[in-house]
Amino acid sequence: MPFYHQLGEIPPKRHTQFRKPNGELYYEQLFGTVGFDGMYSNMYHVHRPTQVKEIRKQYSVAPSIAKANNMQSYKLHGFDVAPEKDYLESRKIVLTNSDCHITLASPQNKTQDYFYKNTDSDEMIFIHKGSGKLRTFLGNIDFKYGDYLLIPRGIIYKIDFDTEDNRLFIVESRRPIYTPKRYRNWFGQLLEHSPFCERDLRRPTELETHDEVGDFMIKVKKKDEIIEMIYASHPFDVVGYDGFNYPYAFSIHDFEPITGRIHQPPPVHQTFETDAFVVCSFVPRLYDYHPLSIPAPYNHSNIDSDEVLYYVDGDFMSRNDVKPGNISLHPAGIPHGPHPGAYERSIGKTETKELAVMVDTFKPLMVTDEAMKVADEKYFQSWL
Repeated sequence: MPFYHQLGEIPPKRHTQFRKPNGELYYEQLFGTVGFDGMYSNMYHVHRPTQVKEIRKQYSVAPSIAKANNMQSYKLHGFDVAPEKDYLESRKIVLTNSDCHITLASPQNKTQDYFYKNTDSDEMIFIHKGSGKLRTFLGNIDFKYGDYLLIPRGIIYKIDFDTEDNRLFIVESRRPIYTPKRYRNWFGQLLEHSPFCERDLRRPTELETHDEVGDFMIKVKKKDEIIEMIYASHPFDVVGYDGFNYPYAFSIHDFEPITGRIHQPPPVHQTFETDAFVVCSFVPRLYDYHPLSIPAPYNHSNIDSDEVLYYVDGDFMSRNDVKPGNISLHPAGIPHGPHPGAYERSIGKTETKELAVMVDTFKPLMVTDEAMKVADEKYFQSWL
């Protein structure tokens, strides 16, 4: 996170005595990243957060790989992924490499009988359909259509949905997810030319503090396995915290597009970054205003990265026959560009209403069996 946040009750100085009304101590926990060198928060628990009573099942959720070395462009029909009642079971990894999983999910129910913690990866959850509340031990965040939810690794959370009709586009990142460094000054503040600012980032509220003991299941993800752990106290027992490491939300509708006289390259749409991939937001915007401009993107070679585009809404001007929920994969090593006719028909257009999320990875992506279930295997021929 790029800025400081405090919620609940904390003592005047960290690592000092902080007592309950009955005189007992609260239990401090440092919640940090990148060892002691990254962003962190200090939180204060009613009970010791270390009390494991039992370890139950341990099972794999690793993706099954269909194509490990892929050079074929694909279109995936994301809305063909079948809904499932359970949140974790609904998550289907469609593309993967050693840095990230790209996942589609259509959960119907809130997480009820367990809490969830991903210890390996930051999670970026894009809400395509649905609304509800992300509940975490660092506070709650309401979400709706178009929201990115950024959940740092190690956050214990539940997710509540208002209805059964939900569609999520999820990226699990083994590298921390940050705002783009070129949009930040040396203090970490977002600069004037950034397409969004701190006012657009929604921090947690509604800190839940449960003083409960019993059997509480946390499903912990580590190295593509789920380990079911029973804790002796409710995980949401934090009375207060402060720091820079916490979940937050950002709406794609608050992204302010950067435009120019001629076509702007994809980095102007960048929203988040890691050292292994970037995330961009394509939003409604005015087209280029040079009198001879061609608004459609030029053909370009993916030499260093695989390009994944998740289509959210609107009429995507460079593609033919794409629908909401589709994913295009254009692998590194071959050029791609506008579909036949898109280049020409873009001339003279003044605006676009497209809405999409792009993920460019610096390592090749493997295609999973789940992807092949919803794949258009003739998409690579659509430029003929």
